[in-house]
Amino acid sequence: MRVRLSAGRIAPAVALAAALAFSSGAQAQKDPVAQANAALQAGEADKALALLQSTSAGSAEAHNLACRVRFTLEQWDAAANECQQAVNLDGQNSSYHLWLGRALGEKADRASFMSAYSLGKRVRAEFEEAVRLNPRNAEALADLGEFYYDAPAVVGGGTGKAEGVAAQLDRVDGARAQELRARIAEQGKDYGTAEREFKMAIAASAHPAFQWMTLASFYRRHERWTEMVSAVESGISASQRDKHAGVALCNGASSLIRANREPALAARMLEDYLAGANKTEEAPAFVAHVRLARLKQQLGDSTAATREQAAALALAHEYKPAQDLKH
Repeated sequence: MRVRLSAGRIAPAVALAAALAFSSGAQAQKDPVAQANAALQAGEADKALALLQSTSAGSAEAHNLACRVRFTLEQWDAAANECQQAVNLDGQNSSYHLWLGRALGEKADRASFMSAYSLGKRVRAEFEEAVRLNPRNAEALADLGEFYYDAPAVVGGGTGKAEGVAAQLDRVDGARAQELRARIAEQGKDYGTAEREFKMAIAASAHPAFQWMTLASFYRRHERWTEMVSAVESGISASQRDKHAGVALCNGASSLIRANREPALAARMLEDYLAGANKTEEAPAFVAHVRLARLKQQLGDSTAATREQAAALALAHEYKPAQDLKH
């Protein structure tokens, strides 16, 4: 029941995050909430939390930002609590319901059977409310569609419902619609159709680097290693032509890492992302540093691994995977 942020969903979020970060910079001297958002996009979790704790406003926006920082830190209970407060203060905001659904989804993924059942129904309700409040919220539609095809019927899942969401997405974001259809087909073990739909998403996307990395992930799941690496390389090329697609490098690196293939290439991709100017909360910088530390250790460079761990902890000292790294 876990809600995963897929590559296709990240591209528009990156553009929005960049715009918000630019806006935040202009207000930096007087608005700690805007500064906190800029810190969140840069992967500076400690700084973002300190800024949010320094403001006495207690606004819905501040609670939503705190939720998203806790989400990047994988602190699911704290994230859900903050997002619930944001919804309590402003129940008409589609994005706040979306993030509450995401946090609850992560909790459900780790809960006992009975707790997961209860949480699963809440996740569905939050995603549905996010879509009801804004039927053109492409991220909410994509997450709702993923919930429907992935969740059992007992908590409201169903392939037919997911196909209905794909039809809604056609009118909002064609690439996301194709990707959702691909995932529905893959879930139904129709792998040929899934592959065709993933490739159609690449053709339909304004930011194809993300869809190339999604296709690479599909090949990884089916152990088609040569095609996986080729798709990653195509994604790298596409990202070099798209200033908003740097985060796609993290997606591709993740596929290589999970497949235990091409560690040197994965490390270069993470280094390029961290050196770029378009980092985002969808791929927190401290998470990239942790993954890079593991790769450096695998490649026999313990000094670099220690340096990357220190960089991660400097940004997010509460991030447990960074604390747990051993060299």
